[in-house]
Formats: sequence, structure tokens, C-alpha cells
Amino acid sequence: MLFNSLDFAVFLPLVFFLYWKIANGNLRWQNIIVVLSSLIFYGWWDWRFLSLLLFSMVLDYTLGILIDKQEEQKKRKRLLAISLLINLGFLASFKYFNFFLDNFQAAFSFFGMKIPSTSLHIILPVGISFYTFQTLSYTIDIYYKKLKPTKDFIAFAAFVSFFPQLVAGPIERATNLLPQFYTARKFDYANAVNGMRQILWGFFKKLVIADNCAYFVNYIFGHSENMPASALALGAFFFAFQIYGDFSGYSDIAIGTARLFNIQLMRNFAYPYFSRDIAEFWRRWHISLSTWFRDYLYFPLGGSRGNKSQVIRNTFIIFLVSGFWHGANWTFIVWGLLHALFFMPLLLAAQNRKNIEIVAAHHSFPKLKEVVQMSITFALVCLAWIFFRAENLTHALQYIQGLFSRTWLTVPDLPQGKKVVSTLIMIGILLLMEWQGRRQQYAFEVFGLKWERWQRWLFYAFFIFIIIMFMQTSETPFIYFQF
Repeated sequence: MLFNSLDFAVFLPLVFFLYWKIANGNLRWQNIIVVLSSLIFYGWWDWRFLSLLLFSMVLDYTLGILIDKQEEQKKRKRLLAISLLINLGFLASFKYFNFFLDNFQAAFSFFGMKIPSTSLHIILPVGISFYTFQTLSYTIDIYYKKLKPTKDFIAFAAFVSFFPQLVAGPIERATNLLPQFYTARKFDYANAVNGMRQILWGFFKKLVIADNCAYFVNYIFGHSENMPASALALGAFFFAFQIYGDFSGYSDIAIGTARLFNIQLMRNFAYPYFSRDIAEFWRRWHISLSTWFRDYLYFPLGGSRGNKSQVIRNTFIIFLVSGFWHGANWTFIVWGLLHALFFMPLLLAAQNRKNIEIVAAHHSFPKLKEVVQMSITFALVCLAWIFFRAENLTHALQYIQGLFSRTWLTVPDLPQGKKVVSTLIMIGILLLMEWQGRRQQYAFEVFGLKWERWQRWLFYAFFIFIIIMFMQTSETPFIYFQF
């Protein structure tokens, strides 16, 4: 079920009514309604996917209890290994089987040995990368004694399957989300209003920014061999805002929807395109994934505690695994490698923790130096995004080669030229709103709260009007559903 669908427009109010009126503050019934509605939400795509989700729930719920009961370290480690192998085994089978098989065949073909092709037509379960990492964090935290296992299976199932963030995050930790299902929630009007404001902002980013950028991105990348450098640059620029509007828009809708049920999810984006270096970008982009890799991979590898070569090794591993997490294609691995290379000068100069606070935190406008830093960082990010969007490495390299041709001053000949201008104006509105609200959790959080009520509602009506005017007539899936 898509957030931007009529199905969800009916589903959400119905669940909201059942949760607050039928459950009437009863913890058990609230959690049961969350679980049942989440299973319906997930099964709406394909009911067969439910078996895998339910299996993950039962597996890690049981292993969590067994790990906690076991005092012998070797047996604890063995139980954790079972969780890791089964969960990652399912993920690898569905997501990476054909990738490994194709590259295995290619390696043998290089030496003149041909292996019969046996690729499988595998349907990737929606959100498997997200809920797999979420359940793994539960068993890992129990193993390291950071968390006690729950004996309440319904609460655990609600934690794993909570529908707003089930298929595209944020990737929640049990230490944050699970305890919220132990206590009955009371309706909080102010929190619900805040959630609705964030949902509205999320829909603006998805339906106005991402979907309109997608039209030109698909056209330019699909015809890149015939495009001038100016059009290719515009394609990379539009893709940067397509993926940001799409993914951060989903996160805003998910976090805002959770607030309607008085559930708090972690922040997933913090204005990444206002970053002054790549290190800052990664502290602000897909926060739930980058912190997951930091806590469960980077720190166990040694983090930054070893010598310089070990720290460099650990950094490259993190970025390469992050790229591979996104998909079974060499383009994603090169995307991760590029970010590791961009990160290296900061790491070697010990400048990777320099820009912690948001840019111009105590000023209205950035300094010239900060403008230059943000521009360079954004350009590097856009360059890497080309590999992320390209069909394969050859396509990406040809695209980049075209960027360095002598056609930068050629006016791009694109279909619906007026739509290019209007899309750029909408991106300008996005950047203006986010700059004004950059000190907050999201751009709309406090914007206009001191206005008169009629002014505030006029402001909301303006954005609703823009959404209606610019939204596509067909439902468009979110990009990160494929990961």
C-alpha cells in the first residue's frame, strides 16, 4: 500500500478511529490493532511476503529470549550467529543471489570456462532490507546486554511491523521503539497536529518535488547519449532532488503518521544538502542507516580506535557495505566507493568532525566560505548520484564523459520546457522553506505557529493547492521500496 494512494487515504483514518475509539486506551488492544493493520498494510502488495515477515518476528523473538537466558558466552555467540545467518541469508537469497551468480559466471568466462546460466526470477519482498536490520539490532543489543528481551510477543510484533516505517524506514532500534509499546498511549492533540504538518510537508516533497523531477530524470538518463552537457548536468541536479524529495518525503510521512498514534520515530534526514563537507552530509543523510552501520559494523571493527590504516580500512568497509545494501549492482558499490574517497581527505586531516552544527545556526545567511563549501559538497554528491541512477557502469561513465563535452552553453531541448521552469521554482521553494526551518526537525515544525489562525490555514491551503496542481495522475512508488 502506497502512502500516495486512495487505499491509504481510506486505510489511515480507519486505523486511527479503531486505535483511539475502539481500543480506548487499552494497551493490549492498541498493540493488536497496530499489528493487524500493519500486516494488512504490508500484505496489500503481495500476501506471500507476510510469511517471511512473520518468520523473522518469531525467529528473533525466540532467539532474543534464548540469548538472554544463556550464560555461557560461546552458546550466546552461537545463538546470535543463527540470527545473523538466517536473517542475512534470506536477504542475500532474495536480493543478491542473481548478482553473485552472474559475477561468478563472468569470472569463469574470463578464463574461457562457460557455466550454464541458472538465474532465478526472484521477486524482492518490499522493505526486506529495512525490517531485517531492525530485527537484527534487537538480537545484537540483547547479546551485548544493552537490552532485555520482551516476553510480550504482540508488543514485539508491533515493533517489527509498525506500518508507517515498515517498508522504507526509519530503521528503528528496539531501545527506542519497543518500550513505546509497553505503555498505553493517550491521544495528544498537539502531537497529532504536528504529525499532520509533517505529513503535509512530506507529501509536498514526494508529489511535487520528487515526482516532477522524476519525469525529466527518466527522460535525460534514458537519452543521455544524445544530450548536451547542460542537459546532463540538469539531469544529475534533478535526480539529487528526486531521491531526496522521495526518500525524505517518505520519512516525513512515516514520522508524521506515527505521531498520530503518539509514537515517536527517530529522525532520518537533517537538511543534507546544506552540508559543508561529505562527513557532514553523511551525518544528515539516511541517519537511521548510517548510525546502524556505525554501531553494528564500524564500532565492532574497531572504529577509529586503531592506527590510521585500520581506520581507513574500516571507513572503506562501511561505505562499500552501504553501497551494496542499496542494491545488487556494481553501480551502488562504486557509489559507496566514491563517497569513501570523498571522505578520505577529511579523515586524514582529522577534519571529519568539524561541521557538527547546522550551517549559519546563529545567522540568517551563510558566509561566502560556507556557500562555496556547500556548493562543492553538493557537486560531489551529484557526481556520485550519477552512478546510483545509471543502469550500469558503462552508462554512468558515458554520462560523466558527456558532462565534460563542450556543450555546456547549449540550451537543453527537453519535452514540456515550461515544466522545467516550474519544477526549478518548486525546488527553490523547498530550499527556501528548509533554510528557514533548518534549526527544526523538519521545515514546517514551527513555521507560522505565531500567525493568526486564518493566516496559518491559508498557508496550509496554499501547499495543498500546489500539491493538487503538480501531483501526477498515477500512483508512483517510492524509490527506496526497491531496496
